Amino acid sequence: MSSASAARRAAISVVVMCALTAAAAAQSWNDPRTLSLVERATARRTAQIADTALLAYSATANGYVTFLGQIGSGMTLPPKVIRTDQLALQVYWRAPGLSKQVIVGRRDTLLLPTDIQYHMDHLGVVQGNLPNAIRIGEGDEVKDVPHPLSPAGLTAYDYAITDSLSMRVGTGTVRVYEVAVRPKDVSQPRVVGAVYLDVRSAQVVRMTLSFTRAAYLDAELEDISIVLDNALVEGRFWLPHRQELELRRSGTWLKFPARGIIRGRWEICCYALNIAPPAAAFVGAEIVSAPPRQLAAYKFTGKILDSLPVDAVLATDADVARVQDEARAMIAANALAPRSGGSLYARRLSDFARVNRVEGLALGAGGAWQATSSLELAALARYGFADHRAKAWLAASWTLPGARSLEPFVERAYREAGDVEERSLLVNSFAAQEYGSDFTDPYETRAAGLTLGLGAWHHVRFTLTGSYEDQTALAVHAIPFAGAYGPTLPAWALREWRVALHAERDWMLDAVSSLRVAVTARGGWITQLDTAVSPNAPRYARLFAEGVLSRAIGADRLVLRTTLGAVTPGGAPAQDQVLLGGPITGPGYAFHQFAAVFGASQHVEWRFPLPFWGVPIGAFGRTPASFTLAPYAHVVYVDQSANFVRGAEGWYPSAGVGASFFFDLLRVDVARGFRDGIWYFGVDLAHDLWSVL
Repeated sequence: MSSASAARRAAISVVVMCALTAAAAAQSWNDPRTLSLVERATARRTAQIADTALLAYSATANGYVTFLGQIGSGMTLPPKVIRTDQLALQVYWRAPGLSKQVIVGRRDTLLLPTDIQYHMDHLGVVQGNLPNAIRIGEGDEVKDVPHPLSPAGLTAYDYAITDSLSMRVGTGTVRVYEVAVRPKDVSQPRVVGAVYLDVRSAQVVRMTLSFTRAAYLDAELEDISIVLDNALVEGRFWLPHRQELELRRSGTWLKFPARGIIRGRWEICCYALNIAPPAAAFVGAEIVSAPPRQLAAYKFTGKILDSLPVDAVLATDADVARVQDEARAMIAANALAPRSGGSLYARRLSDFARVNRVEGLALGAGGAWQATSSLELAALARYGFADHRAKAWLAASWTLPGARSLEPFVERAYREAGDVEERSLLVNSFAAQEYGSDFTDPYETRAAGLTLGLGAWHHVRFTLTGSYEDQTALAVHAIPFAGAYGPTLPAWALREWRVALHAERDWMLDAVSSLRVAVTARGGWITQLDTAVSPNAPRYARLFAEGVLSRAIGADRLVLRTTLGAVTPGGAPAQDQVLLGGPITGPGYAFHQFAAVFGASQHVEWRFPLPFWGVPIGAFGRTPASFTLAPYAHVVYVDQSANFVRGAEGWYPSAGVGASFFFDLLRVDVARGFRDGIWYFGVDLAHDLWSVL
């Protein structure tokens, strides 16, 4: 980490601590001291625009605009980079407020197919700490929102000095007041956030802003967050230095666990004061691009992904995340919450259609209703044409402060035994229908319960679920086009009280390396049982953990996946045994070949690129001219086999090779188990997509 980056992180830490301290204290809104400071800052901002000592300036800006995708229930997994553009700008300003920016260099890398097109102002920097009438997305996303330090803003906002602190700016330290800003009328298009003003001059040192829901003209926008840092140039003028912008979007007609994120990161430097083109050069659009040949000729240093800032691809920068947190703390939650209304709902694509040996073809749909800013109602239903049964899930979800939630639910569902999906449900539906290959082990549950999202502690997310359930085995009803289905899991018929605590954390070690750990502890108290069981074991406990380490080593990547499960011996139902075997937990062995009281698996995979043919895909770009080869070794260990499977204990090694094509979205695997194993050949989509397929 560079010294400048370290200094910035230290400054952020100071700001965070002071912000938390300030949040605990009562704020005094619109007191004479605060209003005097804000009026002085507004006057200073207007004066600098017309300052005769600052007639013009030119500067250079370098930055990245990154488009990311985030998928999965709860959006807890870090977003994935889809495309990154690196840009170089020549920036000009001329009194009284003329601005021009020329994109002189641009290169991009496409990691997943997309046809995204950016608004031009997403490809440039903010001059003058935003205009008096704020616009974003060329007026398509936010339009004409009053600036908090403008004449119109003085009557539209409330202000409160929340702290006095020191901030490191460049090579020096400056004393600033943190002034919180909130709308007088939260139903109007307004900003929410804070401005940091130099104690001596009342100049803007930093701004952190978000917007009320009414400000967003695009219904798919979840939120926009802006962080603007200024630096003191030649000891007199506070001019742009570092900027961050984040926009998050999700669909409106379909509520689905996926969102798109645009992140901009900019560094502005190398100011030349009172040097700028003539006024005629400022005619036309503010941000323009040099011809393609000139853009391609610009000399960037290093590879684009090597130079990409780590926080551009990891979880949202602490500054940006805090903008929304502080905004929600300052104003009514419904001023920032999604618009109320209904939408089609699904947790994954297979909620609409799937095929398995129990249901045959099953079709379903769901709906969600945003009743209030914090309450959402959701329902899912599905009908199987082979078993002639309907399944349904109903829930009400309350969003609570501190990233917590409360969700009571009732359901009649076909729950999957086992802890790890061995194949995506989309591919499984095709394999089950055509070849009788079904990698699911469902059993029926009828349950009523409550799920508590407990928030995060030291970045570990916790979820607690309690329920009362009826469980029973299911039978094969469907007939495949070819082949034959195997038997279903001999689940015990029982009633039980059930409680489960789930914890997970994602560590982003650097821009291309990550570690994910998830642990689930579960216990059951059986109150009624139709299957013989030891009278001394009406209760059982269970633990399962999974860890995935992915680390880049040059152009190659090492992937380690570890699973570990245990259940109390003697009293656990068949559906709660540790089930292993299949492409993920036991490649080269049959699906759920191993059922045991204790089981573990270890996967070691080395991925490296090899040349391949690039394929044009129209507006979505071109596939990479390479594919990824991934040889791997695997071992399974099981102890105390369950009585419903063929006895299997000890070590079961295997080896195989995978090959990923087309942005690594399609994977082909061949594996062989060396102890009572099989040859396995499989084709599936990328594992990262399984949670929504």
